Amino acid sequence: MRRSRPVLRSLLSLAGLLATTWGAMALGYRLEWPLAGLGLLIAGWTLLGLGLVVALWRGHASMALAGYALAFAVLLAWWNSLQPSNDRDWSDDVARLTTGRSEGSQLHLRNVRNFDWHSDEDYTIAWENRDYDLDGLRSVDMLTSYWGMPAIAHVLVSFGFDDGRFLTFTVEIRKERGEAYSEIGGFFKQFELSILATDERDAIRVRSNIRGEDVYLYRVAMPQSTMRALLLSYVEQANALARRPRFYNTVTANCTTIVFDMMRKIVGGLPLDHRLLLTGYLPGYVRDVGGLQPGHTLEELRSRGRITDRALRAGDSKDFSTRIRLGVPGWE
Repeated sequence: MRRSRPVLRSLLSLAGLLATTWGAMALGYRLEWPLAGLGLLIAGWTLLGLGLVVALWRGHASMALAGYALAFAVLLAWWNSLQPSNDRDWSDDVARLTTGRSEGSQLHLRNVRNFDWHSDEDYTIAWENRDYDLDGLRSVDMLTSYWGMPAIAHVLVSFGFDDGRFLTFTVEIRKERGEAYSEIGGFFKQFELSILATDERDAIRVRSNIRGEDVYLYRVAMPQSTMRALLLSYVEQANALARRPRFYNTVTANCTTIVFDMMRKIVGGLPLDHRLLLTGYLPGYVRDVGGLQPGHTLEELRSRGRITDRALRAGDSKDFSTRIRLGVPGWE
């Protein structure tokens, strides 16, 4: 029995240190206090966690655990009081939420974003109401946009119609004015979640031509009925966010996991995979489950699907969507 006590103390110490680290980061990212006061609070919380560890190894475990549990309960009560909202001073590009409804084969969308981007700070604002014929839905493309590490990419899904129009859905953090994206902040309720329908010359061109990201396009092999179900699922999810806001989460509620959850409900049987988190490798996962154009290696799909240079040459031309697809497998 005595031999097990060091093991138990070690486990409790590790749990306490992890809880203390999480609590310090939660306070740092979400508590809106003056810097000096916040620093003192985080320092006090850290000392409390270290005190717990010291007490565990000096034979005062019961009292230390009771005190720490009480403090942690107060922290959790504050954490659970943080609720998402649709009423903040949002950045212009996420100021509105897309919503929609279908009537028969007609899809009616409100707040489709169609900004004309000159730079990240200079743009012409345009929000449009649009109608689409679901019977004319002809294609689905997946796009991955890279800005740094090869393992991380933003994922967009674009729907093509027989009238030549393309509608791109992007899952975005909903930043407040002046706020900047943070991967770590995405774990700590720093941002709300938004699902936006956009024109391709907005959501794709801003990444390739304005922000200097490297963008790849893959035509997805998908029956028309599944395309339609996926599009309507996007609209349903967007409507749900308009009714009830939700926090973005870097792992559980991001541009990939939201789409994966929708597809799993539509087709079922999709396996979990580490590439759902390492989104830069997502095309390999989609190919492995039979979702990309057959008869091509992943390397060929990636090479021919790189649209960055074509997007730069296309600029803001009206045939942007056609020009970026030149040579892409499935779009020959």
